[in-house]
Amino acid sequence: MGITRPRSSVEKERHEINVDNRSLTCREMESLVAICDTLLPSIDINNNSIKDGVGDVDNSPLKLYQTSASMTGTANHVASMMIFKTEHPKQILVRITLWLLSTSIGTMILCGRASLSNEFPYVQKFSRVSGKKREEILVSWSLSYFSLLKMFFRGLKLVVPLAFFTQVNEKNENPSWKAIDYCGPDPDFNKQVQQSFSPETLFGPLYKGIIHLNKPKQMIVEAIKSSKLSISLPHYQTTQNYKNSKVPSMIIKCDAVVVGSGSGGGVVAGVLAKSGYKVVVLEKGNYHARSNLSLLEGQSMEEMYLGKGLLATSNMGAVILAGSTVGGGSAINWSASIKTPKHVLNEWSECFELELFESKLYEEAMNVVCERMGVQSEVEEEGFNNAVLRKGCEELGYPVINIPRNASSDHYCGWCCLGCKDGKKKGTSETWLVDLVESGNGAILPGCEVTEVVHDRKKGKDRSTAKGVLFEFVNQDGYKEVCLVESKVTIVACGAMCTPLLLKRSGLKNPNIGKNLHIHPVAMAWGHFPSQMWPEDEKKSYKGGIMTAMSNVVADDQGSGYGAIIQTPALHPGMFSTVTPWVSGFDFKTRMSKFSRTAHVFALARDKGSGEICPKTKIHYNMDLMDEQNLQKGLEKSLRILAAAGAEEIGTQNNRGRTLNVKNASYLEFESFVKEESSRSMRDLTTPICSAHQMGSCRMGVEAKGSAVNPTGETWEVEGLYVADTSVFPTALGVNPMVTVQSIAYCTAQSALESLKRMKDTMCHT
Repeated sequence: MGITRPRSSVEKERHEINVDNRSLTCREMESLVAICDTLLPSIDINNNSIKDGVGDVDNSPLKLYQTSASMTGTANHVASMMIFKTEHPKQILVRITLWLLSTSIGTMILCGRASLSNEFPYVQKFSRVSGKKREEILVSWSLSYFSLLKMFFRGLKLVVPLAFFTQVNEKNENPSWKAIDYCGPDPDFNKQVQQSFSPETLFGPLYKGIIHLNKPKQMIVEAIKSSKLSISLPHYQTTQNYKNSKVPSMIIKCDAVVVGSGSGGGVVAGVLAKSGYKVVVLEKGNYHARSNLSLLEGQSMEEMYLGKGLLATSNMGAVILAGSTVGGGSAINWSASIKTPKHVLNEWSECFELELFESKLYEEAMNVVCERMGVQSEVEEEGFNNAVLRKGCEELGYPVINIPRNASSDHYCGWCCLGCKDGKKKGTSETWLVDLVESGNGAILPGCEVTEVVHDRKKGKDRSTAKGVLFEFVNQDGYKEVCLVESKVTIVACGAMCTPLLLKRSGLKNPNIGKNLHIHPVAMAWGHFPSQMWPEDEKKSYKGGIMTAMSNVVADDQGSGYGAIIQTPALHPGMFSTVTPWVSGFDFKTRMSKFSRTAHVFALARDKGSGEICPKTKIHYNMDLMDEQNLQKGLEKSLRILAAAGAEEIGTQNNRGRTLNVKNASYLEFESFVKEESSRSMRDLTTPICSAHQMGSCRMGVEAKGSAVNPTGETWEVEGLYVADTSVFPTALGVNPMVTVQSIAYCTAQSALESLKRMKDTMCHT
């Protein structure tokens, strides 16, 4: 067995990259190709050496081992992702390091003795170092005491395997999928589209209310007018009173403008429109109707996730997943619909003096949103990951419950993280936004990025009043245009990552804006279940309801309510590869070959610690010691659950990549492994941390000194400007936030309704 990478493959890919002012240089590209081929090398191996292989009829496991990253053009794809698809603050670090590795001196500084050779020039640049030594170098970076080296490794370990396992050809196929027993997009999806004829089935129930602005101007004007909204195409002079703003090409007038269409914005828009008010919903992402979904992991992440799925904290300590499409997070989340826990309601009402959370209104709100989403707890058939979690808990006597979901009991689909193909998952694009469209009182405008909330202050008033928003869109000629929406109330619901940035761009000065960010940090354990050793061998790790079972065995740490819950994730090959430990090219491909029968269970901490959102989407977050300890307790239980369920092999995602064969281990070996692996640091960049829930960055409170919005959801500084998303949470929630954010948004909508009614009454009296 050996690693072979023809020198020509590096040279070929290095010269094929399109070099312009924004692209990687040839030197940078040379180093990147070498790193890609180190992470995913071509390995000379035969079928007899492959354990637990699949698809051996056409030697697909053999092809997986023999195919290197450069053979599939992965480095070009990675370069494109780095330069054109992400604006991560550590991009400059990556580029400088790649350049240094293209020099002998730089390689010696970063790689040490591994760069030395017995032949002239005695010190080699990275691409000339042997494959075996390059592997040793990458392992040393992953465990280095120097955080910058670990950050560099973590950054490339995130994007390189993701690119390799998600890129597709013209037939939407990836050469590795057959080897890892992955079918790609849901095979039933194409049949469903081909057999559908009604517009609602093909395009979803929003097709009459979506207005795309990349059309001829006259078509846009007619569509907006048909939505009972008024629009004008002003002369420049009519808008000069809006300070620090570009001149808009269109002005739309409405009662309420809602920025964001997810679980917060969707609820407010639906409630206000059904009450008879004219509503405009502006969504930064695009609309992906049922028939227009790709269900391809790579494409869906680019199209439906914030930062194209490549968002991370500034120190690379956590990968952030958040929705950015019509429907927001509710379009790509995992269906869990859990009411706000009683201990959280008590904390928010007592410790934060927020009476809302002990009111009948909030109780009514939770019931209304659960009914609107069709929340229920029955499961007709459980998927692989959840069946493992349930079986392990039952064997150990741990508590395990059904997770309430906004999907029917027969919704056996593992692709919902890429959009729901049949509308059975009741996100806002299937519920509250439908209410808006059916009311005929407004429209949803996708592909619109709001740049500023417009507000002014009249003499004698201590705060300004919201007048609407300015947003940018790309017109039919490919140029950006600016549009003004004039409204009586403005609701910002961009999510905890984007709302603080918009408020700051709009001139709000409250120091709490952007602070107190909680992310529900997640750490995972895994177990491999060979088909012949576990019942229901036809089940795959990526199929079935994503979340149907949950354990709270360590959820209430000594009565504080700040423990961890144990659940299961949705991991298609790309995301699976990003969290899978890398200790060598051969070991990594062997782990990937077990993809379809590897179950993951994770611990999610209700974090006491917090971070901050800064301009240009810089996310600063350092895990609190108590949160780390709670994750460690959750990981210990997770490893035991996997073993009790019958896993042959178990491990965590720590960079050391240690595994244990449960069947061959003694009791003492098992106990030692579990305790050692679950006690490893979560704060030193050696264990991947993920986050799918972000909250608290514009938290609610009873006074401006410690919060960004008041108990009605209105900002302290600007009258008529409301925030209705997870950013208003006073603390971390501890469970999946969809029901809580929709319930708070429902209450905020009532406050906005009262404001609109007062304005209407005032106008009538005058």
